[in-house]
Amino acid sequence: MATRARIDEADRAAAAGDFGRARLLLEEAVSGGTVDPRLWVKLSALRKADGDLAGALAAIERSLAADPRDFTALLQRAVLLEQLGDRRCDKAFGHALAQLPPGMDVPAPMRPALDHARERWDKYSAAMEQGLRAAIPEGLPPIARKRAERLASNTAHTSRHFHQEPTEFHYPGVPEIEFHDRSEHPQLALLDAATDAIREEFDALMRAEAAEMVPYIQYPEHVPLAQWKELNNSREWTAVHLLQNGERVEANARHCPTTLATIAKLDQPQIRGASPNAMFSLLAPRTRIPPHTGVANTRLVCHLPLIVPDGCGFRVGASTREWRVGQSFAFDDTIEHEAWNDSDELRVVLIIDLWQPALTADERAGVTAVIEAAGVSFAGG
Repeated sequence: MATRARIDEADRAAAAGDFGRARLLLEEAVSGGTVDPRLWVKLSALRKADGDLAGALAAIERSLAADPRDFTALLQRAVLLEQLGDRRCDKAFGHALAQLPPGMDVPAPMRPALDHARERWDKYSAAMEQGLRAAIPEGLPPIARKRAERLASNTAHTSRHFHQEPTEFHYPGVPEIEFHDRSEHPQLALLDAATDAIREEFDALMRAEAAEMVPYIQYPEHVPLAQWKELNNSREWTAVHLLQNGERVEANARHCPTTLATIAKLDQPQIRGASPNAMFSLLAPRTRIPPHTGVANTRLVCHLPLIVPDGCGFRVGASTREWRVGQSFAFDDTIEHEAWNDSDELRVVLIIDLWQPALTADERAGVTAVIEAAGVSFAGG
């Protein structure tokens, strides 16, 4: 009997419930050497049904030798390893999940196995991270400890490495750091100390009839808006600009002398048509800012929280934190970030831009020249 005939006969035998004959026919079909990896998957299922778990594993591994990224085969291999009591199953579940196609409509019969895979992998990776963290020496400086802990979570795959993805300007060699350590920005203490005065000026500004409040995101309809479609021109996320693309917004700025005097003491980029920037960012109740990235990795964005109800949060890369009134922080907005206000009240933060501290004076001069020549303005974050 020819190979194709054996395969067809095996399919008919399996459909009739004669799994023993189906297995025998497929064994004969694959004995000739290189075959379609799907035949090995079928043979693996038949061997498993026959109680031959080791044989089923060998067959599924033959399939993966030909197609090592096949999600279904990877998941079957992990299940077989688990049933054989092989401790490699935990990593195998992780390998399978890594190849799960985004948005895949998983067939109903496979969903319990997928849920089980996630449960096993989450438990394994959490235990791995805990063990790796325990190995970190005591007494490390805070920055070194934080980075070692992130190494541990990245290694355990409980977090991942997010990269800078500026929409316009990427300067090579700039460190990819999500939240920058406060020790690198002692100037932020000036901002924190002025929190009460800044909040008072914000309140006065909101009472002023001439204050200009605009949607935070404003793009023409013809511009692609993959990350801003829902919030473009929305009043759910608004901004009150004090400095915008290097220009003073007089209608708002005249109400905030202390705020602007404090900001003037900070290390902001001075780039014609682009910066400095300073604004109050207002996020309405029950509003989420979708994951997005900023314009240039040559600057950082700084937040000074002024009004923060419960239920608000902020994520940069794999790091999540709450805003705390009067405690400013700087982050790299070219790393994917998002924000949310799940409360029933307004959230308000002051946002400014700062130079990326890794840049030397000469590098800043080069950056300034290029961005000014490009004529692309940026604000906020």
